[in-house]
Amino acid sequence: MFILDAHLDLSMNALEWNRDLTRPISEINTIEKGLNDKPDRGRATVSLPELRKGNIGLVVATQIARYVAPENPLPGWHSPEQAWAHTQGQFAWYQAMVDQGEMSQIKNWKELEAHLASWNAATDKSKHPIGFILSLEGADSLVNLDYLEKAYDYGLRAIGPAHYGPGRYAHGTDASAPLNSQGKDLLKKMDELGMILDATHLCDEAFWEALKIFKGPVWASHNNCRALVDHNRQFSDDMIQALIERGAVIGGAFDAWMLSPNWERGKSTPVERDVRITTVLDHLDHICQLAGNADHIGIGSDLDGGFGKEQCPWDLESIADLSKIPDLLKNKGFEKNDIEKVMHGNWLNFLKKNWG
Repeated sequence: MFILDAHLDLSMNALEWNRDLTRPISEINTIEKGLNDKPDRGRATVSLPELRKGNIGLVVATQIARYVAPENPLPGWHSPEQAWAHTQGQFAWYQAMVDQGEMSQIKNWKELEAHLASWNAATDKSKHPIGFILSLEGADSLVNLDYLEKAYDYGLRAIGPAHYGPGRYAHGTDASAPLNSQGKDLLKKMDELGMILDATHLCDEAFWEALKIFKGPVWASHNNCRALVDHNRQFSDDMIQALIERGAVIGGAFDAWMLSPNWERGKSTPVERDVRITTVLDHLDHICQLAGNADHIGIGSDLDGGFGKEQCPWDLESIADLSKIPDLLKNKGFEKNDIEKVMHGNWLNFLKKNWG
C-alpha cells in the first residue's frame, strides 16, 4: 500500500550526520560502526532505498536551523543569517537529489497528481524518485518576512513556527510565551501566500493564539497525545479537538520518549518499555475516539529526527517497516477504507482540499 510520511529530517541527516542517504541502510550503519559522536550512530533507520522498499513514495521533508540567543543552552546558530545559510545548504542537498533523479519536489496539486500517477504505474520502484513537499521546522532562519517570500518561491509550502525552546517567532517544546509581533506577522504572511501551518512543537499559549490568527490550512506533521504520555510536547485533548474542528490531520510520531511515560534518555530502552509500532497506533486510535472517525490521523514518523533504533519501536528495523501498519490496524479493528486513510488518504485529501 502506498505510504505518505509527513515528517522526515532527510537533509539534516545528510549534512549534519554526514549520511549518504542514497545508500542502503545497512551500508550507512556499517560505515558508522565505532562512531559515538551521535547517540544513534550505527542505528539509522532511514535512507532513500528503505523508503522505496516500504512503498513510501511521498514525504514531507524538512529544513531546520535554530537560532539561539547567548543565554540559550540549546544547540543552534548565533544569528538568523547563519541559520538561513544552513537551511540553504539543506535545500541545496534536496536539489542535488532532484538532479540525480533520487527525489522530486512537489509544489502544487498538479505536480502531486503527476507524481502519484508515475509512482503507482512504476513496476520497479527501486530507482523511482521519492516525492517531497518542503517544510520548515522552526521559523528562526527566516531573517525577516522577505525571506519567507524567497522560500516560498523555491517551493517551501509548510512552516512550523517553533521547535524546542524559545524561538524568534514562537516558543516551542519546554518553553512558554505568547506569540510576539513577529510571530503574528509571520502567520498573516503565510495566510497571504496560502501556506500550511504546522502546529507541531508550538507551546500551548502560542498554539491557541496561532489558531485564532491563522485562517488557512493547519496540520500537525508529527505529534502524539498528552492523555497517554503527559508532556508539553504532546497535544491535550482540547488541542486535538480544536485541530479536528479545523480539518487538520495529525501524524503519529515514532520517538519512544513520546510513547512511554517518564522515558529516561540514554537509559530507557524500547524493549524494556515494550514500545512497539502498535504503541503509536494507540495514540492514533485515541484521536479517532475524540473525532468519532478516522479522518484526522496519518503517519509523521520523524524516524530520522536525531534518534535511531535505540529510541524507536523495537519491532521496527527500518522505515520500510511502516508497511507493517495496515495489518496492525486491521488487528485493532480498522476497516480497509480507514486503513487507507491512515497510510495516505487523509494527507492526500487535505492537500487536494487546500491545493486543488
